[in-house]
Amino acid sequence: MGFWILGHECGHNAFSEYRWIDDAIDLFIHSVTLTPYFTFKYSHRNHHAHTNSLELDEVYIPKRKSDTFFSEFMNNGPGNVFILIIRVTLGHPLYMIFNTLGIFNDRERELHHVVLSDVGIIAVLYAFYHLFVTEGVKMAAFLYGIPLFAFSCIFIIVTYLNHTHPSVPHFDSTEWNWIRGALSTIDRDYGKLMNWAFHNSNQNHVIHHLFPMPPHYHAFEATEAIKPIIGDYYKYDDTLILKAMWRDMMECIYVEPDESSENKGVYWYFK
Repeated sequence: MGFWILGHECGHNAFSEYRWIDDAIDLFIHSVTLTPYFTFKYSHRNHHAHTNSLELDEVYIPKRKSDTFFSEFMNNGPGNVFILIIRVTLGHPLYMIFNTLGIFNDRERELHHVVLSDVGIIAVLYAFYHLFVTEGVKMAAFLYGIPLFAFSCIFIIVTYLNHTHPSVPHFDSTEWNWIRGALSTIDRDYGKLMNWAFHNSNQNHVIHHLFPMPPHYHAFEATEAIKPIIGDYYKYDDTLILKAMWRDMMECIYVEPDESSENKGVYWYFK
């Protein structure tokens, strides 16, 4: 995950002054994690441009109460366990393989970028096949298969928790703007070891949405500088990672406008 976060910075051109160096490094890193680089880069750019917009964002778009499958049938202990397992174990593969969240749009289907992304994935799959043939199933699983699966699970958990919390609103087109969306993210503290492993990106996600260019080793400085300016709009939670995942899965089932408020375009989580 820490390796991927460095690639993520390349995607924001926060690693080098030269875009081609960032693209080359990130193409390698994303390919190793079986992530098509340019497709993800475009999707992630759109996410930053439309964070927490119910109409235009592409990741972790919450369900509405009218979706009875979630608000009624799955709004219970067993249902939440089922959704948690599916989301953590299959969320990343479904996102990448089946384009479940629309990582491409027609304007961005540039052939040479598609080809480069596919070549990277094919090269890594061939290397894995060669490892499988020469070293056997057990070695291939321990050297690549299990680490890749662990990364996939952790990726979903970390990104989900930076965008999901009972205090985080979503907006429709009548209330959304870029600054509201950027401030509707949350910093998380998972303890020294995990913070170190994730390059503290989980602790500095709010500043990342406000200013995505600074590298991770300056993120703390930027976060501390911005706190007095945004005041109560800064969101932070130090709940342990597994406890936070379970709590937010249980409490953030669907979103609806607050009926007591005049701002009907602001949607809050309900359970």
